[in-house]
Amino acid sequence: MRITVNDVLGWLAHGMSEEEILEEHPGLEKEDFASVYAFAAEMAEAQYGLH
Repeated sequence: MRITVNDVLGWLAHGMSEEEILEEHPGLEKEDFASVYAFAAEMAEAQYGLH
């Protein structure tokens, strides 16, 4: 099963902690969250012109 950045962001938005997500999805690693946050920041910058 492929886990998308949108999946992870949705889980976080609904109150799951990184630790809970890692427990439920052992294919993810702690380091993957940095990529998720970087992607979200890039999308916000592209959409809203944030820096």
